[in-house]
Amino acid sequence: MRAGLLLLGDDIDASHEVSQSIETEDGSFWHGILHRREPDYGNSKYWFRRAGAHPALAELARSLEAGNAAAVEILAGGTWDAFRFIDLVEACETGRRAELRADLEALQEQEMLLLLAHCHRRAVGE
Repeated sequence: MRAGLLLLGDDIDASHEVSQSIETEDGSFWHGILHRREPDYGNSKYWFRRAGAHPALAELARSLEAGNAAAVEILAGGTWDAFRFIDLVEACETGRRAELRADLEALQEQEMLLLLAHCHRRAVGE
């Protein structure tokens, strides 16, 4: 939860320090988001591979708002594709898919809030 709260507060360095010491799928997920934001896309993909099929990804896929063009592309294979998300962020940042910025930012916020809720449930035993 600490890694996520720091990342939500844009303290990337402190979040990185915390997340790199958490050797769980949750820590890997936070680490992947962090590197996607830096940007360090290859490193982000490494951490998302370590996070695997995290339960928050399925929850994210179920909770998406209609009309999010980026989400449609990320879910094109029928499940949430964290690597496609990274590729779209990179394309947006390099100007090739700049029209997706608002959709990608909304997805990232939703992703972080769902992961934070997941970590909270685990921390309090729900």
